[in-house]
Amino acid sequence: MSKTAPQTEVDSRTRCPLGQGLEAIGPLVHSVEETAEPIPTEVKGTIPEWINGSFLRNGPGKFEFGKDSYNHWFDGMAMMHRFKICDGQVTYSSRFLQSDSYVRNSKMDRIVVSEFGTMAMPDPCKNLFARFFSRFKIPKATDNASVNFVKYKGDYYVSTETNYMRRIDPQSLETKEKVDWSQYIAVNAATAHPHYDRDGVTFNMGNSYGKGGFFYNIIRVPPPPAEGDAKEDGPDFAGAEVLCSIPASDARKPSYYHSFAMSENYIVFIEQPIKLDLLKFMLFRIQGKSFHKVMTWEPQYDTIFHVVDKRTGKESKVKYRAAPMFTLHQINAYEDQGFLVMDMCCGDDGDVIGDFTLENLRRAQGEEMDKFYNALCRNLPRRYVIPLTVDNDSPCDQNLVTLGNCKATAVKTKPGEILCTHEELYDEQLLQYGGLEFPLINYAEYNTRPYRYYYGCGFGHVFSDSLLKMDVHTKELKAWRHPGLFPSEPVFVPSPNAMEEDDGVIMSVIITPRKEKSTFLLVLDAKTFSELGRAEVPVNIPYGTHGVFNHMG
Repeated sequence: MSKTAPQTEVDSRTRCPLGQGLEAIGPLVHSVEETAEPIPTEVKGTIPEWINGSFLRNGPGKFEFGKDSYNHWFDGMAMMHRFKICDGQVTYSSRFLQSDSYVRNSKMDRIVVSEFGTMAMPDPCKNLFARFFSRFKIPKATDNASVNFVKYKGDYYVSTETNYMRRIDPQSLETKEKVDWSQYIAVNAATAHPHYDRDGVTFNMGNSYGKGGFFYNIIRVPPPPAEGDAKEDGPDFAGAEVLCSIPASDARKPSYYHSFAMSENYIVFIEQPIKLDLLKFMLFRIQGKSFHKVMTWEPQYDTIFHVVDKRTGKESKVKYRAAPMFTLHQINAYEDQGFLVMDMCCGDDGDVIGDFTLENLRRAQGEEMDKFYNALCRNLPRRYVIPLTVDNDSPCDQNLVTLGNCKATAVKTKPGEILCTHEELYDEQLLQYGGLEFPLINYAEYNTRPYRYYYGCGFGHVFSDSLLKMDVHTKELKAWRHPGLFPSEPVFVPSPNAMEEDDGVIMSVIITPRKEKSTFLLVLDAKTFSELGRAEVPVNIPYGTHGVFNHMG
């Protein structure tokens, strides 16, 4: 363990304005009914006719079975949403993921599968001894894949942070085969945020643990078969491999991670001081505690950037350290003149994950909601720069970053170790929107490349209450914000024959706690951030997580 001095005197939470008189958002985390058959929407304004495909969204949609209720927002059963867009018209449909968890809970009419924040109780029909000994069984991981839509070898899957995924038909939202990562490679879990190379290779990260210790594994899944080659209808993970295994800095307390960074030639794993207590993890079943109880923010640990060459699978011998910070989502990473530039949304307090209980999210308007919001961390966009050519001749105690107009630093503190400090990727205007999360870019064209624009959500409330566009060069901000409206993560869709990075549209699903069945799909001009049109649909949609746009031919 190493301890660095904090980079900033004022943390990200206290830099943003306090909430005052915040409205209740309970209706955004209540169970809804699925809309299995597509229904029309009412389009207002104009949906560009060149948009042809489906906007797919994932997130929790059911929060109780019988008399049992979930404790945490992450626990809700996965609900998939589809906005089909063609010739300026939009239809909507939704379906619950038919996971083993959903099916078993439905059949028993109670919660029988443990989730992130809810421990399933022993079967009340069993006798006393059977119920007692059932606590000593390690529960199987859930396949309630409510986090994201991901793609492997051309097929869509819904994913969470366990070893299970489900293949999905992106047209009908039909639940298909269950996929267990551990049947293909030696990992116990994987993230819901893979990265995609332009050659069709997919990279992800997953954990493994055993007698040899705890490891963070970089996963490589090869591209789909060449066009014209025969492909069977079913999950295809042939050729998947572990590219590199990184041992945890503290095997007893490995780090939690939600995603990772990728440039053209490198994967960067961010080992942050949100720690999993493995002893508690093994005992939590006996203690009756849920998984989020074993995660702790431990800022006595540094953040470590592990840099791995994608071509060789070799980890850099140089240890890149930074002050303690918390990150869920990266914006982009690219290489420039011998440096690796990493942009990500960061906070100074990692306690936030366990706070999103349904009890907190359903607090009353005003003082109770204000108190909860004001205690949460605010994530802000930052840039770190890693020098890739550090050796014994590199000077100590001076900034090695020589990129023009860059305020991030990297100082060699001793042989084989670099201390990185960040540059803020925003100006003071962003603070008025409560920080930024759910960052997205023009991924198809600018991921792993120098870029200028990123999009995200502002958090002037517990849930996102604005859409934002940031110019990395000028730090100029554009915003879409209306009282009582809560947008989803923005998704960028490029226009045909786009000439500039921001030629295209931004899509987001807008929900409100103020009026029943008042959801709409919002389409913004990505360049001007002005509204082009919206498609209103008379359904309730709970606040969700992530989504993708599936282009149609």
